[in-house]
Amino acid sequence: MRIIAGTHRGHRIAAPRGRETRPTSDRVRENAFNLIGPVDGAAVLDLYAGSGAMGLEALSRGADTCVFVENDRDACRTINANLDKLGGLKATVLCQDAARALSSEHRTYDLILCDPPYDTDASKLPFARLLAKDGLLVYETSGREEPPELDGLAQRTSRKYGAARLTLYEK
Repeated sequence: MRIIAGTHRGHRIAAPRGRETRPTSDRVRENAFNLIGPVDGAAVLDLYAGSGAMGLEALSRGADTCVFVENDRDACRTINANLDKLGGLKATVLCQDAARALSSEHRTYDLILCDPPYDTDASKLPFARLLAKDGLLVYETSGREEPPELDGLAQRTSRKYGAARLTLYEK
């Protein structure tokens, strides 16, 4: 995997070993950021971060900060290794369950990236509370699933890319 655009364009990033994580492909990441648009100065939350590829892409494209939330210890080590390799990025890695991490979170984010395991229902997480007024939530699901209804958020668009579906939500 590699960073698609921005200051770290072309840099290779590692993915956790095994089948526990499903890194978002370069093609899907590129299409996601085409839909999102500019992220300059954004505060980003990357939930179920896996390798951290989505959050790292946002940081490379000009996001100010990113909080990565991942409960798999090997994946957290991979995210930290990727951050060390790229250097100089403002980021925090929380190695814990998404629901637990968000229960005490009081900040708001301009961009929330959520890519839960396909058998996980993350639709009850407090996205509306965490999303800034003009913020976006990008929710990745299996291409076979319909996008979930999320309390307090309106669906902007939903697009299918191979086996993945990206749905963008706003307040």
